[in-house]
Amino acid sequence: MKKLIFPILFFSISIITGSAQEQEKTCINLKECLSIGLEKNYGIQIARNNEEITKNDNSLGNAGFLPTIDLTAGYDGSLYNYEKKITDTGVKNTYNNVNDNDFNADLGLNWTVFDGMKMQATKGKLKELQKLGELNTRIAVESLISDILVAYNDHIFQLQKLKNMEATVNLSKERVRIVKARYQIGAMSHLELKQAEVDLNSDMSRLITQKEAFKGSIINLNKLLCIEPIEVDLANADSTISLLPTLEFENLKSEAEQWNADLLVSATKSNVALQDLKIARSEYYPYLRLNASYGYDKNYSGLEPKNTTQKMGLYYGATIGFNLFNGLDSKRKIRNTKLAQQNEALSDLNIRLELKAILSSLYLSYTNNIELKDMEAQNLVIAKEYYETSIDKYKLGSLSGLELREAQVSLQDAEERLLLAIYNIKLCEISLKQVSGKISEYMEEE
Repeated sequence: MKKLIFPILFFSISIITGSAQEQEKTCINLKECLSIGLEKNYGIQIARNNEEITKNDNSLGNAGFLPTIDLTAGYDGSLYNYEKKITDTGVKNTYNNVNDNDFNADLGLNWTVFDGMKMQATKGKLKELQKLGELNTRIAVESLISDILVAYNDHIFQLQKLKNMEATVNLSKERVRIVKARYQIGAMSHLELKQAEVDLNSDMSRLITQKEAFKGSIINLNKLLCIEPIEVDLANADSTISLLPTLEFENLKSEAEQWNADLLVSATKSNVALQDLKIARSEYYPYLRLNASYGYDKNYSGLEPKNTTQKMGLYYGATIGFNLFNGLDSKRKIRNTKLAQQNEALSDLNIRLELKAILSSLYLSYTNNIELKDMEAQNLVIAKEYYETSIDKYKLGSLSGLELREAQVSLQDAEERLLLAIYNIKLCEISLKQVSGKISEYMEEE
């Protein structure tokens, strides 16, 4: 990947170098961050589990193609008193505590052979829902990659700002030292010394604020990578923000039309709506169901204990049916599914329009920041020369402290504007790659 080299400043401190403390830190590059995040991030794990659910649901049995087989067994009993009176003779027969028993066992098969193509439409819908699950996982992955890229580069951005502010504080300390030395020999006023000290305190205040922003960037990156303790500083292996070669708008547009995840989701939802329409229409067709069972039944009568009955054998049958009227519910379902299809078509058009707007806006910002970066690089060279000249004059006593401060602030502002322009280019680049459906290419970058 092409590296963007900043102009070398006379007071710059190299970002990942040097001190024994920094050498002890664990350095981690972008690809390692992405690999750790995609493996450990909880949101990705949830998305993959949901995708697995849609894969499990996409089966012939869930679509209704396969028969159901049930094994049942039952036992019934009764205990009662029985009295029978013969009218002609007046004889009364009474039986107490009569116990009847019935035991049955059955292995049954039920199979819907035809249901108006509802099974086929359901299977098609389950297939599209599986695709939707895969796309949702892809969206989660792309979103995480984007977040990690932003957090990784923000960490570099905040660290560079921190180093620049530390250098600014050192310059202000040097100014205070010079003023004190000249004040002691009567070459500078007490007011000049106080102004230098005020400027130093102002710079130190900004440095403290920047340290907080730097620590925040560490916490944000570690949160995405699910690293604990969350405040541990895994020093970036990269010392500068790396930019890709200039992106071309037409290539981005073509890739987005083919690979953008939101467009693919929209197309999949349209296919789901089509299958729902087929399912609704299946209610206008007849259905055919087959059933078979092999059963055993034994009955014992307490009134006639010698006449115990039992039977065992195969039972089979078929049922054909056709719904003549269901309260116009089928018609309602068809109307609603057609409206759902129209909504998906309109949603697709809206997504395409939003995609064009986002691409155009992002690319405009991308090219503008590239232009700003080139201009700010030139401004930084000028600001550096201006400061070098000013500090020399200041040491000779031919330049006031306010004028030196102005040169110092101009140099610091030029640095920050250049750094911000590069950072904004990177943010636009990441967003453009995500919109075009190619953000996963960062996993392949060296």
